[in-house]
Amino acid sequence: MIRSAIIGASIILLPGPAFSADLPIAPEPIDYLRICDAYGNRFFYLPGTETCLRVGGRVRIEYRLNNYGSGPNNWSDKAATGTTFRARGYSYLDSRTATEYGLLRTYNSVYVTNDNDSSSNSLELEYSFIQFGGFTFGRAQSFWDFWTGYSFGARVTSYSDTKSNVAAYTRAFGNGVSASLSIESPVSRRVELISPNANGYGGFKIPDAVANIRIDQAWGSAQIMGALHQVYSVDTASESALGWAVGAGAEIKVPFLGGRDKVVLQVGYSDGASRFPLDSWNGRITDAINVGGSTKTTKTWNIAGGWRHAVTDTVTANLEGGYHTVDAALDSYDFNQWTVTGNVVWSPISGVDIGAEMQYRNVDFDRASGLSDTDEIYTTLRVQRTF
Repeated sequence: MIRSAIIGASIILLPGPAFSADLPIAPEPIDYLRICDAYGNRFFYLPGTETCLRVGGRVRIEYRLNNYGSGPNNWSDKAATGTTFRARGYSYLDSRTATEYGLLRTYNSVYVTNDNDSSSNSLELEYSFIQFGGFTFGRAQSFWDFWTGYSFGARVTSYSDTKSNVAAYTRAFGNGVSASLSIESPVSRRVELISPNANGYGGFKIPDAVANIRIDQAWGSAQIMGALHQVYSVDTASESALGWAVGAGAEIKVPFLGGRDKVVLQVGYSDGASRFPLDSWNGRITDAINVGGSTKTTKTWNIAGGWRHAVTDTVTANLEGGYHTVDAALDSYDFNQWTVTGNVVWSPISGVDIGAEMQYRNVDFDRASGLSDTDEIYTTLRVQRTF
């Protein structure tokens, strides 16, 4: 009986037949993240596609001393803001796909700004465009713009740095030479129109036409550009006019001054299109004035330049300035404007910039205006991380 019991227990404890539920299950295949090095650093393939994506951002903190030049200024006026504490956050998305028609690229950049702990934050769409087969559609840098400055506070500028809604085509000829033709929204290029019955522009009718020829090579880059701009007054008694602008610039690397040194010179002339060569005019600027029933366009002459100097591997100093003169139909709207900007930026690690900048602008009005000349001074301290 004992022997039978032992044999019976052994039979019970023997492993039974293996059923499917007992077999090991193979893990699901993992689609590992793939690095895409075709377009530079930090791109990766979106899983299951041949599209490369780069995700980035920036945090910018600034402490600004607003105009404290000749009075009245932001400090002598009790209602004006003398000091601004600014926080701004950026988000970037850059996607690229190689196709049989050429590169397909989309780019989006948005930022939110908060000044002085205000209760509301301002949201700005900086860029949002599609590039495909040489075409650019959307909100992008104006194809007029070449040198957009070495300053970072940019409270006043000596150049144009304008984003616009565009439809453009760029043809590359090889050896760094290209040509572009663009139609662009004119709204960001408008300044004042003076007319007997009503001042200002009418509605958007005809887009600006912009063209450039550009070269980019190891020594630097250069560009010539031109633009056509409709002068269209809200005053129905004023006739329309065709404004235009031409310009040229060159930025050259000068390693004998410093390993990363550059110098730049840019010139421009406008007739009825004042905001093409310069985007930070004094408020006295006009595109045209109606005199005796006839629309007379405003002429401007502009020259600007800068020097970027690598003091050390981590410290950069920048100096820039410009001179701009306005010849309007009425002497009271004539003036000269010149600016100078200097800054020093320390970049202790890649993507981190800490710097201080000071800017000065002088506006010399024609005596017929009855206005006193102005001297403006601005200071900006910045701490920034880009990733």
